[in-house]
Amino acid sequence: MLVVAQAGRKKITKRKGVLHETYPAVFVVDLDQDENAFERVSYSYADLLTKTIEIKFADDSDIMAS
Repeated sequence: MLVVAQAGRKKITKRKGVLHETYPAVFVVDLDQDENAFERVSYSYADLLTKTIEIKFADDSDIMAS
């Protein structure tokens, strides 16, 4: 999966990883170690609802191009 997150004023971050765990309020993504300094990152479901983050899954054709 690819997570595109707003990182501040006119900045976005793109992180590739695998959905690792889900909890009632958050979900955890294990990141690709070759591309990211962090091992894993968590996001709240509110981030999705408020469009602070966007998720694209592996079957989307543009993930491999990103």
